[in-house]
Amino acid sequence: SGYGVKAQVDGDVVHVGNDRLMQSLGLQLAATHGDYTLVHVARNGQYLGCIRMADMLKPTAAEAISLLKRTGIAHLALLTGDHPEPAKDVAKALGITDVHAQLLPQDKVQAMNDLRVPGQTLAFVGDGINDAPVLCCADVGIAMGALGSDAAIEAADVVLMDDDPRKLAEAIRIARRTRRIVRQNIVFALGVKFLVLLLGAMGHAGMWLAVFADVGVSVLAILNAMRTMRNHK
Repeated sequence: SGYGVKAQVDGDVVHVGNDRLMQSLGLQLAATHGDYTLVHVARNGQYLGCIRMADMLKPTAAEAISLLKRTGIAHLALLTGDHPEPAKDVAKALGITDVHAQLLPQDKVQAMNDLRVPGQTLAFVGDGINDAPVLCCADVGIAMGALGSDAAIEAADVVLMDDDPRKLAEAIRIARRTRRIVRQNIVFALGVKFLVLLLGAMGHAGMWLAVFADVGVSVLAILNAMRTMRNHK
């Protein structure tokens, strides 16, 4: 786990994976640098070469990070299994200063726990199989639904139905607005009912006032809750 894959291909034993997999086979690799991730290939114990891969940022990724900062997110961190160099390049392009690279799934969980601040909510956004454990352990796990793995979607608390990262900031705004409206309804409903009970005990509340405290308050609470359906940017 965390090294790569081994397979039988046309009678040959093929290994495909990272530096540690090649080193476990006793193969020495030349030092390489660059903003990419290397996937090494060996056949029958002989090193063949490597595949260089690099992440492409979504066109809206930088804007999404900016929107998250505007919503008041206290801290943003990048947790990734990639090598430190490409991870730092991605973080720099996005404006993220806290980078944790070359993490296995259990390492991501540990890194996330290290980032916890008492009294604050910690959310994690991911879409891969390796993200499933940390999505389960986060206070709020958020999966990208369009291209996300089934394991990540199953483990997440919230699933965004497309892969536009800007929707994350929009979801936070909707959640905060909904929470405010729910609190307004609770305070209003309980306040009116307690007031009517007090007036009734003093002999100042009639039947119509009692009906308003029951049915009327419910109708007003429903009308107030319908404000969540309005689209506010």
